[in-house]
Amino acid sequence: MATPEPVDRARITAVVMGVSGSGKSTIASGITDALDLHGIDGDDLHSPESVAKMAAGEPLQDDDRWPWLDRIGAALADAARWPRGVVVACSALKRSYRDRIRAAAPQVRFVFLDGSAELIRSRLSERSGHYMPAQLLASQLQTLEAPSDNEADVVRLDIDAPVDAIVARAVEALAPVRR
Repeated sequence: MATPEPVDRARITAVVMGVSGSGKSTIASGITDALDLHGIDGDDLHSPESVAKMAAGEPLQDDDRWPWLDRIGAALADAARWPRGVVVACSALKRSYRDRIRAAAPQVRFVFLDGSAELIRSRLSERSGHYMPAQLLASQLQTLEAPSDNEADVVRLDIDAPVDAIVARAVEALAPVRR
């Protein structure tokens, strides 16, 4: 009887974070393809009420976000459903939001997509068919608590680079977690 190949038991769980228009969905998709992981767009986990608020141009409040963050944390922690791992695109704008996710999924890593307001604004103005209107960018930038140096589980990537380069840097940062 042949000896089976060793199975890689380390899961990769990551949140690709940043303000709307920073490229979360695109970069998360690239990571999931490169690492053969499951991907979830955090927007899909918002309640219908929250989607309606954002579509109406009304910023979400923390009370709107807590249940959403709990659903994201639960998805990241669900090793039975996604044994290799999962990547979620999620704004995770405040430290308290990231801490809420960490509480549910302690091994999570964050990929922070950082860029200038001007670049993000130009991307949002070119986007169509999304419920998040460009006028909410100011509130997102105001809410953003950029990860600090003491958040060791965060890699910061500049979005003023080609998508392939950003994905490659993210994969390089996340892959060492898989031993």
